[in-house]
Amino acid sequence: MTYFGKVLTAMVTPFSKDGSVDYAVAERLADYLITHGSDGLVVCGTTGESPTLSWEEEYQLYKTVREAVAGRGKVLAGTGSNSTSEAIEATRHAYDLGIDGSLQVVPYYNKPSQAGLYQHFSQIAAAVPDLPIMLYNIPGRTGCALAVDTIARLAEISNIVAIKEASGSLDQASQIRYHTPAEFGIYSGDDSLTLPVLAVGGCGVVSVASHLVGLQIQKMVQAYEAGETRLATEIHLQLLPLFKVLFVATNPVPLKVALTQQGWAVGAVRSPLCMPDESTSLAISDVLQKLSDQGVLAQRV
Repeated sequence: MTYFGKVLTAMVTPFSKDGSVDYAVAERLADYLITHGSDGLVVCGTTGESPTLSWEEEYQLYKTVREAVAGRGKVLAGTGSNSTSEAIEATRHAYDLGIDGSLQVVPYYNKPSQAGLYQHFSQIAAAVPDLPIMLYNIPGRTGCALAVDTIARLAEISNIVAIKEASGSLDQASQIRYHTPAEFGIYSGDDSLTLPVLAVGGCGVVSVASHLVGLQIQKMVQAYEAGETRLATEIHLQLLPLFKVLFVATNPVPLKVALTQQGWAVGAVRSPLCMPDESTSLAISDVLQKLSDQGVLAQRV
């Protein structure tokens, strides 16, 4: 199932020097990503620093990105919350704005049971029956994991069509594939696991690195699906240093450093996140330079 496409970029939220959202840069970046390998964009997810955005800022970002993409790719809104009623309200609002889908993160901090998780997601799905939903399992961030059995039950709901699986476990991805219909989409939530997840039945990736190498990631996915596994592996290994360096500090800190080094005025991260020390910036710069020397990295904007 590739309803949302194969390569989705988990888009950063650009900030101005005064800390406000820079919607003009967001518009320009969204257009760039759609023309450089991305089939769709996920707005206001983890990479988009959703915990420090107000709902008003998020709604404006959904609208800005949707208008910038102009039907050339899917736009998913990160409307999840650890409050079911809040998630429903935000998801309804995003639907009214014409968004193509919703990313629903596992509720964080309050640690519901699997029964509670099923109720949470099923109630959201029922509130917006015409909006496709992608579940988002990232226990390292939420402190709560979505079990395979629960995912399988949720996959029976008509508008819950995919999952962003970011547990880091290939066994989990394999079990999800075994227990869900073939049309249920499994997206890797980790760039470095995209190729392995494809091998166990995944359909694509919600990517961070695609801000920088979207065309190459798209080529890797297409090569694998065409049976050109050697080429897909070569691309995976070539990009592996970038996949790893973008997570030497909390996402999206390294990504914002990398984008800035590439000429994008995405600004800093919002507190309590903070920008890294010089050694981290140099490590990122070193990887970018090597990829540039290899002709992999696109020219600076």
